Amino acid sequence: MKFKLDTAELFVPDGLDEAAALARTTHMAFGAHQDDLEIMAFAGVLECFQQDDRWFTGVIVTNGSGSARDDIYKDYTDEMMRAVRFKEQKKAAVVGEYAAQALLDYPSSAIKDGANKAPVADIAALLAAAKPDVVYTHNLADKHDTHVGVALKLIEAIRSLPAADRPKRLLGCEVWRDLDWMTDTDKVALDVTPHENLQAALLGVFDSQICGGKRYDLATMGRRKAHATYHESHGVDVTTGLTFAMDLTPLVTDTTKAPLDIVLEHIQRFSDEITARLSKLQ
Repeated sequence: MKFKLDTAELFVPDGLDEAAALARTTHMAFGAHQDDLEIMAFAGVLECFQQDDRWFTGVIVTNGSGSARDDIYKDYTDEMMRAVRFKEQKKAAVVGEYAAQALLDYPSSAIKDGANKAPVADIAALLAAAKPDVVYTHNLADKHDTHVGVALKLIEAIRSLPAADRPKRLLGCEVWRDLDWMTDTDKVALDVTPHENLQAALLGVFDSQICGGKRYDLATMGRRKAHATYHESHGVDVTTGLTFAMDLTPLVTDTTKAPLDIVLEHIQRFSDEITARLSKLQ
């Protein structure tokens, strides 16, 4: 693959030719920062793990150099942090047996710039080479600007492709704001009960973030378990791990639909549900 930035990389854990590695992809995830995929898209990793006919490819769009740091990393420069985070993401790709791992290396400022089309071109090229059935990314109600920027550039890239080459499903997942607020009929509930050891291993790879001051490993596993219990108020638990996603597939099938509209529709249905309940009970 030839990317817009010379510093971008495509890593193939099992050493297969790049084109073949991408071509075998069935599930693909686009995240802003190193560790976002392992937090939000583990359902895709799980679908493909140890499967001969399903393969997960990860894409990290930014360089991650501006992350918070502490402990042994407290005196690291941005460039040193970038190198550490690239190495950690490659470790995750090995542990999770990913088909491939792309690191596009853009600064966050490029992703938050709606006029910068270079990331869109790279994303479109990866999608065209992989032709995944399912794509995971950040949800459009996430509170991190760079996360939402990645989702918007991904949507633009998907829409630039011929309809036959677009993914069949696009899911917006949880990182910096979970989706428990959505109505149950709107939530896409993804069962991540199996392989807690693999989940812990993937999250634990990112020592620069955990040791650096953010316990994403504990928080992520806790949120999955909390969702599993609190998802259903009138039944016993049927899973021990759930993640929620916002179905963004309508933005793939209907290119006239604005991303903002789909979020406002979810908010309106949530508002209607609360209004109806209070009206009924008062």
